Amino acid sequence: MQHAGEDFLRGVLVWPMTPWREIPLADYEGHMALSEVGQADYLANTLERLVREYAPRSVAVIGCAGGNGFGRLADLEVPRVVGIDINPAFLAEAKRRYAGALQCLELVCCDIASAGCPFEPVEFIFAALIFEYTSVPASLASLRMSLRPGGHVAAVLQLPHASIGVVTPSPFTSLAKLGPVLRLIPPVEFQQDAEQAGFRLKSSLAHVLPSGKAFQEILLDAC
Repeated sequence: MQHAGEDFLRGVLVWPMTPWREIPLADYEGHMALSEVGQADYLANTLERLVREYAPRSVAVIGCAGGNGFGRLADLEVPRVVGIDINPAFLAEAKRRYAGALQCLELVCCDIASAGCPFEPVEFIFAALIFEYTSVPASLASLRMSLRPGGHVAAVLQLPHASIGVVTPSPFTSLAKLGPVLRLIPPVEFQQDAEQAGFRLKSSLAHVLPSGKAFQEILLDAC
């Protein structure tokens, strides 16, 4: 397994180009924290709530960026935390911020849809706003291999809105690069792909933020 540090940079340049590696972390975090976006707190709160409920001893956060929610996992004393992201600069900052706070932090730089992105299986996987940018069947198959028997995957999908764009306009203009590659995933389609990958639907519910943007929270069990 490749951890944070120089080793996890190996192989980065052979991946297909993605706008996620062109966006500064400060822009991404600034955008997500805006009151009209409000997604940073929402995702951290959702991660904390689920980890409190299921009390896993190992958690993987897919698309962890700079570690949003990692402080909550440290407070909960989760013994093992794995952060996955395609942007090595994001992971370097997550390491700087949280390596001393978490008991065991593993950081892996990879494309979750790639078969070359294995990590030691965990009991709980949190994948929020990830599937909109990747192959859902390939990503679910990869996650299934990295989930312990009896484990859970929590997915958060963005839902369409009649008047709000898929990427909320903001002063952080670099985020506009995501628009052309973002595809909203119908929850029914996602659930069908999940069943094909070896998951069973445990729950599915919608959550609407004060901004009006809505998300589907889907919890999957390993069959």
